[in-house]
Amino acid sequence: MSELHNETADGSGERKSVFVDEAAVRLGVSRRTVYYRIREGKLQTIRTPGGSQRVLLESIEVLRRQKVSE
Repeated sequence: MSELHNETADGSGERKSVFVDEAAVRLGVSRRTVYYRIREGKLQTIRTPGGSQRVLLESIEVLRRQKVSE
């Protein structure tokens, strides 16, 4: 079900990411909302060599903490 992906970007170390669907589940929002948050700069993504867009877990956690503090 949940698939984590480790990505090494520009030699900066591993960056864990999930597909947009999984990000939506983790945040309790729709896929569309995830794409809005990406466009707003609130979620960060990486592109896989195959062209898929994945959401960085660290950006999901930051957004979740912001929602809790509101």
